[in-house]
Amino acid sequence: MLPERTDVLIVGAGPTGLTAALTLARRGVEVTLVDEREQPQVTSRAAVVHAYTLELLDRIGAGAPLVARGLRAPRFSVRDRDRVLVTVPFHRLPTRHRYALMVSQSVTEQVLTERLAEAGGRVLRPYRLTGLHHDAAGAVARFDGATVRARWVIAADGIHSTVRTLAGIPFTGPADTEESFVLADVLVDSTLPRDGASVFLARGGPLVWAPLPDERVRLVATATDPPAEPDAAYLQRLLDERGPAQRPDRVREVFWSSRFRLHRRVAETFRAGPILLAGDAGHVHSPAGGQGMNLGICDAVDLGETLADVLAGGPDRLLDEYADRRRPLAHEVAGFADRLTRLAVVPPAGRPVRNLLLRLVSALPPVRHRVALRLSGLNQRVTVRQ
Repeated sequence: MLPERTDVLIVGAGPTGLTAALTLARRGVEVTLVDEREQPQVTSRAAVVHAYTLELLDRIGAGAPLVARGLRAPRFSVRDRDRVLVTVPFHRLPTRHRYALMVSQSVTEQVLTERLAEAGGRVLRPYRLTGLHHDAAGAVARFDGATVRARWVIAADGIHSTVRTLAGIPFTGPADTEESFVLADVLVDSTLPRDGASVFLARGGPLVWAPLPDERVRLVATATDPPAEPDAAYLQRLLDERGPAQRPDRVREVFWSSRFRLHRRVAETFRAGPILLAGDAGHVHSPAGGQGMNLGICDAVDLGETLADVLAGGPDRLLDEYADRRRPLAHEVAGFADRLTRLAVVPPAGRPVRNLLLRLVSALPPVRHRVALRLSGLNQRVTVRQ
C-alpha cells in the first residue's frame, strides 16, 4: 500500500530508480519507490558497468556484490571483420576497477534490490502514475486508487517518462536521429577472445559482441526494420555480414532477443520545482559504447546524495547545480555514442582511410589512455559533485 506522505517519491524501479532509492535510504531519508510493472524485467538492454559507475556503486555498498556476479573485461576492441583496428586496454586506469564489468542489467537490478532491502526499502508494485502537480509544499502524485504527497519526486521511469510528460518538460533532439536496434543474448561457437567486448564496424552499421557470464554473448546491432524477436537465422546473418569472416561465429542458441527504436533526446531541464529527472527520463541515445545505464546510475548517486544534503538542511540551489551538472554530461555522452555509430557507416570508398587513421591513432598510448578514460566514465570525475 502506498503511503499518504513521503519525503521522496521515485517513479521507476530500473537501475536508476533503485540506485537513487538506495543512496537516499542509506542516508536515512524516507523514500517511496514505485513501479508500474507487476514483476521486474528478466531481460534487459544494458550489459556493461564501467569503472566510474563501479566506484559510485562502491559508495552505496553495491559495487562488490555486483563485481562478484559479473565478468571482468580488461580491454575493448574496435574491428573491421578480422582486422583489429583499435585495442583500448583498461589496465592503466586510475581506479581499483581496471576493467569493464560484463553483467546483464537484470543482475544489476537484483543486486541493487537486495541492497535496498538491507537498507529497509523495497519496490511497491504495480502502481501506475496517472496525475502529477506541484505547489509550494512539494508535489501530489495520483495513482490508480491512491494519492501521495511528496516533498520531492524523482523521474526514473525511462524514455517514455510519465513524470516528465506530466511536468511539461520538453524532451528534444535532432529530428533525423531515429535508429532501430537488435539485442540478443546467445550462445555461439566463436574464436573471439572473451576478455573484452568488440565493436565491429560494418557498412550496415555497428555490431557489438560482448561476453557475459555463463558463456553467453550479448549482441547489439543497428538494423533496418528488424523483426520483433530476431531468431537464430536473423542473428546469424548479422554475424555473417559484420562479424569475423575467416573463422565466423555460429549461433547455437538464442536465450532471448528483442528490438527497439529510439531518437537521440535530452530533456530541456532536469528540474521543474520539486520534480527531478535522472536516467533515461532525462536523456536517451545510441547504445554504442555502453554508456546509457551507466550515466543513469551516476545521475542517481549524484541526485540521491544532493537531495539528502538538501533534506538535511542544505540550500535548495544544490538541486539546480545537480541539473546544471548532469545535462551537459548527457549531451556529451550522446555525442560520443553518435560518433561511434558514424564510424561504422563510413561508405566503402572511405573505409581504408578510416581504418588506417584508427590504427595510427591506436598506436599512440596517450590517445588510447584518453579513450579508456572516456569509455570508463572516469573523465566525469572532474565535472561531477564529489
